[in-house]
Amino acid sequence: MAFCFLLNALLERERWARERLVSFAGQAAELRLPLWPSLRIFIGPEGRLEPGGPEPSAAITLRGIEGASAFADELRYLARHLRPDFEEELSRLVGDVAAERIGGAVRGLASWQRDAALRITDALADYAIDERRALVRRVELRELAADIERLSGTLAGLEQRISRLD
Repeated sequence: MAFCFLLNALLERERWARERLVSFAGQAAELRLPLWPSLRIFIGPEGRLEPGGPEPSAAITLRGIEGASAFADELRYLARHLRPDFEEELSRLVGDVAAERIGGAVRGLASWQRDAALRITDALADYAIDERRALVRRVELRELAADIERLSGTLAGLEQRISRLD
């Protein structure tokens, strides 16, 4: 798998990172990107990434690394301190021009996924609010609360008038 291959090439050059992963051999993480199937990887006995694995104890998403395990903490540490240049790694395999074009395509795909996820979320919210009237906008809710408060005050005044008439 290309993803594992590229990260393993980086781990070969950054041995300190691979050595840190050795103690987590057998543990798995899942890469979860919107509109793509999840990709599960696990740490092999030498600290290398392998496809598949057991139930993941960490999830890697566009928002970051999720999970409460020591493995998730270690992945967060590596994400902060390990700065890979994937285009440089790829250029060693396919050349500079092809690596630059592939990198641009991957950045474009990631940008498209973020944009598509935001647009879908906005469209669903608009549908639920405007079309189905299943949800209410905050402004409308505040207006309703103010109207109810005015009505409550008016009713209290009417009750006082009626009690004076009796």
